[in-house]
Amino acid sequence: MTKSIFVKSVCLAGTVVATASWFLLSATASIAQSAGNSKDLRLYVMDCGVLLYRSLAKFGYKPGEVKPTDLSNGCYLIVHPTKGTLLWDAGAIPDNLWGNADIPPKKYYAEGIVPLNKQLAQIGYKPDDITYVTASHAHWDHVANLYQFAHDTWLVSNYTRDKLLSQDPPDKTDPSMFAALKDTKTINLPDDKDYDVFGDGTVTIIPTPGHTPDSRVLLIKLRKSGPVVLSGDLYHFARDLITNNVQNDQNGPQSLGSHAKVQALLKEIHGKLWINHDYNQFNSLKKAPLYYD
Repeated sequence: MTKSIFVKSVCLAGTVVATASWFLLSATASIAQSAGNSKDLRLYVMDCGVLLYRSLAKFGYKPGEVKPTDLSNGCYLIVHPTKGTLLWDAGAIPDNLWGNADIPPKKYYAEGIVPLNKQLAQIGYKPDDITYVTASHAHWDHVANLYQFAHDTWLVSNYTRDKLLSQDPPDKTDPSMFAALKDTKTINLPDDKDYDVFGDGTVTIIPTPGHTPDSRVLLIKLRKSGPVVLSGDLYHFARDLITNNVQNDQNGPQSLGSHAKVQALLKEIHGKLWINHDYNQFNSLKKAPLYYD
């Protein structure tokens, strides 16, 4: 390799790393304000368990390329000042597994941190108070508490609803988990178009197929913190932004197309990307009852 080619290669690599870093949030928690006095959109981050899963092979990495960690698992509440609330993702551990002793329950390779109900109560909400509920996709670690929101409005694609209410639901779930949702009021999410949750452009559900056919990300336009995109499972690690790695059990071409779509969006809006399962980034975020606005 000639010196000029080597320099160009190093510069290009540095640009890619810098661009990836620019996409990610540098989480600096500000002093909490009084939520009751806020007239802005608010975003609450809740810790919905940890996935004790450190194998990298599933994510396309070789040993040494990424430092193994557990995987975080968040639930997110968005509070609109006048138009209601949206719960995005419902965790891996259903609240009904928690006993009176508050011993963190386990399910498969997930372990509970705090019951979702308890975290909502800290903000002043019960499941029946929530206006809309949805999940980034239908995998078991994102839908465990959907049953609690049967009296709310479920934002869901036909694909996801039919799958969850069938006698052959997604892996690691069973029909009883979703029986309460059979008669829940629903709003259909289109497969090929964005969905404006509150009708004012502040919160938008964006299709990003690949991880699953029904995968989506959520764009939240916060006045002070700026635009934030919640990744769902489009990405799992910060390094994915550099490598464009995708899981070996998902639709690779679709995932790469969704990567390009979201990265273009982030660049256009100067947005931040919060990677749901990135343990280090998730732990840097402030948690409810603190919030971003």
